[in-house]
Amino acid sequence: MGAYILRRLIFAIPVLFGLTVIVFAIMALIPGDPAVAILGSYATPENVEKLNRDLGLDKPLVQQYVTWVGNMLQGDFGRSYSLNRPVLDEVLERFSATLILAGTALLLCSVLGLIAGIVSAVRQFGWADRVITFAVLIGISTPSFWLGLLLILLFAVTWQLLPASGMYAIYGGGDLPDLLKHLILPAVTLAVVATGVIARLTRAAMLEVLRQDYVRTARAKGLTERQVIYRHAFRAALVAVIPVIGIQAGFVLGGAVYIETVFQWPGIGAMLVKAISTRDLLLVQGGVLVVAASYVLFNLLADVAQHMLDPRLKL
Repeated sequence: MGAYILRRLIFAIPVLFGLTVIVFAIMALIPGDPAVAILGSYATPENVEKLNRDLGLDKPLVQQYVTWVGNMLQGDFGRSYSLNRPVLDEVLERFSATLILAGTALLLCSVLGLIAGIVSAVRQFGWADRVITFAVLIGISTPSFWLGLLLILLFAVTWQLLPASGMYAIYGGGDLPDLLKHLILPAVTLAVVATGVIARLTRAAMLEVLRQDYVRTARAKGLTERQVIYRHAFRAALVAVIPVIGIQAGFVLGGAVYIETVFQWPGIGAMLVKAISTRDLLLVQGGVLVVAASYVLFNLLADVAQHMLDPRLKL
């Protein structure tokens, strides 16, 4: 297992290198001069030229890229133009809030998706299967940003049961119950689509496993249906579902970008939106790179978990 993890980490190096190239190239292609955006009304030709020279933006793109990557390898992600603070400090501070939101959403979609998929497979063609299939179809087809606005309208504006935005209350609060209250709406919104995907694939995997010979043998030995499902069928189906959960972890993390904007959650998504509007290149590049690296890490963890559950993969 250690050799497999080491091999996957080595394979992740060119992926991360490719991500740095893509992120830098996209930011370089964005029209506009960062110096003009930073200086605003003080953007005289002399000031713009001086700021570009101070920031190193007057150098060739290849040289800018090599300097940026070299500094990152030393732990220096640069300094934010708009916030006047180290990029890494800002990204890590915002990323902790994003992890709270994305982690809660991933936990919700994993648990609810697995339960819905199992029930739907066990009760195939029954009323529970039909209801779950219909609900999953609606959930997958609903745009997350629209669902978020609808939940705000219902639970925050009409019924006034939950807060509409923020991570904590403006006055007072700041404790765990306050955090959980603010977390409900964005986490549910973020988890809906992923729940539907996991539920559908869990149902398909369970139906395939339940038709296997060893499941019929387990029933013939006198095991209860609960033992057959959860001790034998579910573990075998989970091997096929875990990679999907890993992929959904990346989508949940990426989806947090616009969900944070809808709910004004102070995470990395809201930070990236503001950084793009102010042309804060180093902050955008650092934030996107951290999110992309986390996506690679989630997939690595999913592959390791799959190998631990399925002895055949170890061979």
